[in-house]
Amino acid sequence: MSRYRNLLLFALLAAAWGSAFMAIKAGLAYIPPVLFAALRYDVAGVLMLAYAAYATDRPVPRGREEWLVVGVGAVFLIAGYHTLLFIGETDPAVTSAAAAVLVSLSPVLTTVFAGVWLPAERLTTVGTAGLLVGLVGVAILSNPDPNNLLEGGAVAKLLIFGAAAAFAFGSVLTRRIDAELPIETMEAWSMVGGALLMHAISLGMGESPADAVWNLESVAALAYLSVVASALGFLIYFDLLDRLGAIEINLVSYVAPIFAAITGWVALGEVPTVYTVVGFVVIFAGFLLLKRSAIRAELPHIQQVLRRP
Repeated sequence: MSRYRNLLLFALLAAAWGSAFMAIKAGLAYIPPVLFAALRYDVAGVLMLAYAAYATDRPVPRGREEWLVVGVGAVFLIAGYHTLLFIGETDPAVTSAAAAVLVSLSPVLTTVFAGVWLPAERLTTVGTAGLLVGLVGVAILSNPDPNNLLEGGAVAKLLIFGAAAAFAFGSVLTRRIDAELPIETMEAWSMVGGALLMHAISLGMGESPADAVWNLESVAALAYLSVVASALGFLIYFDLLDRLGAIEINLVSYVAPIFAAITGWVALGEVPTVYTVVGFVVIFAGFLLLKRSAIRAELPHIQQVLRRP
């Protein structure tokens, strides 16, 4: 029964995070991008604070190191990532599936940043090849026109690539900081801090709440992102992280684009291009090269988990 439970939760997490790209795209038709991202984490942050108070005995960070890791999470994992992602998805040339595939590069970039900032995790020759393969996948997906690089979504895709890089960089920095803070507490306070930062960015960009159009579609998109993709998604993530470990959880990034493509097609009429599909396959191949040793080491654990009654 445990194997089916884990498989079901994994599929639900991939579906929640993959369909989030479609929900972002739908909501951006009515709400300015950075304001939309900030409102999402206003709601999700409050929900996660309540969960942290329930699930841990450390719902509030203490001391400089713990607040520092929260600050890194707020700046890079929440504000940096979502500001660039939401702005990038405003481009009609960028489908939900293409955005999800670009974000799936994040585990690859995490390994790269870890090689720089965490000496024990430096890239090997094969790992460097994996990085290059991943970047080739991005180039294939972007399919830029050399004669006109500012059209066809190239700039927007570069912004989403920057979002993946911000998330990867923030993930590595949080590992460098020596703070024994429960992950639920770190995520909750990072969401709140990131939401406040994005509100400031939104105001600085000239966005106004008066520009938002509130109707069934915009409210549904915001509610879905806040409750399902963020709050519920992270609850499932925490549960699976304990049961499966970080390597298997990373694989969610490579299943999510499938759900992004399906929901984008059904809800928004988006049709993934051949470049999106080929780019995804090449990026995933880069991930396998980078993580080959870790995946090989995890195989006995995965088999043990799958055999559990």
